[in-house]
Amino acid sequence: MKLYGKLTAIAALFALSACQHATKPDTAQVQDSENDRCGASQYQSYTGKPLEALQNVRVSGPVRAIPYNSAVTMDFNLNRLNFLGDRDGKIIRVYCG
Repeated sequence: MKLYGKLTAIAALFALSACQHATKPDTAQVQDSENDRCGASQYQSYTGKPLEALQNVRVSGPVRAIPYNSAVTMDFNLNRLNFLGDRDGKIIRVYCG
């Protein structure tokens, strides 16, 4: 095989590898025990519900409901359960911190 043929084969190999799909990481967050000290994984079912749905919920430990565009302290407490609300008052995220 001549040099021209080898270069063409190498170029074709690179072109084909560029067509391969990149794998996307799983978007679902896996809660490990270290990052789920507050038990946020137990309350993920509240996502999409109104913040008012939390009025009758009993949580053992610190908890805060954060309405949209509210001022909150930036202290990080892995034992605190946070419910983040959107403009419509719906819970969009449940997390520790």
